[in-house]
Amino acid sequence: MTILITGAGGIVGRGLRRELLLQHKNLRLFGRHEITDLAPGEEAIVGDIVDRSALIKAMTGVSAVIHLAGCTTDAGIEEQISGNIVGAYNIYEAARAAGVERVIFASSHHVLGYYPRRRRLNSDALVRPDSRYGLTKAFGEQAGALFADKYGLRVLCIRIGYVDDKPIDHRRLSIWISWRDLAQLVNIGLSHPSLRYAVVYGVSDNARSFFDNDVAHRLGYRPEDRAEDHAAEVLATVPPEDETKVGTHVIGGHFANGEYEGPIDRVQEW
Repeated sequence: MTILITGAGGIVGRGLRRELLLQHKNLRLFGRHEITDLAPGEEAIVGDIVDRSALIKAMTGVSAVIHLAGCTTDAGIEEQISGNIVGAYNIYEAARAAGVERVIFASSHHVLGYYPRRRRLNSDALVRPDSRYGLTKAFGEQAGALFADKYGLRVLCIRIGYVDDKPIDHRRLSIWISWRDLAQLVNIGLSHPSLRYAVVYGVSDNARSFFDNDVAHRLGYRPEDRAEDHAAEVLATVPPEDETKVGTHVIGGHFANGEYEGPIDRVQEW
């Protein structure tokens, strides 16, 4: 199996590649900049996800695509449209044209970022994006649903919380995922025999989680790591959040603060 990874040179791409290479020996890396830190079993292609013909060419002989590329900040809407709408649509369309069976789409918890933290959300929750970034990530999820229904792609959307070696603050104790747990979810998307379309949460076994990850569990996800193992360190060293900021009260954190107008209570109304 050859797997194409877009955005493979980014932080998430580099960490995920280390885990995937433990099981997969043919990774094709696609990114706007040259990737020089290639491991055995990796090959790299320079290209842009806005170029559909380049994507189709890169997907020749590929069994699955892990789509990590795109705009990852709350930049202006033009950059979001290019990276997260045009780019995401091109991924699905190129996969269809190249005969790729599976797409794993890196979505984000920011599609739900304005939900109060007291809520516990399952995969059916109505989206409440906290930013232009969250808004366009929600488009990528819906585009995946369209291509799964209309063209028969097998699509897994992973709403990633915060992936790194350990959580770094109070909010991330609820949304953290380890590298090996993220790789486990990706591997479910790569191989689950009955997957058609599903949305799961990219979080580890976190006692403080905002999310009901039942869909992931039904697909066989068994997280190996827990944010709570790092809680004592975080609580002892990280100052409390600013209660005057809306991001302190909602899932999205600092992304929710940007350009927010009006009283904080408004986000509690629905």
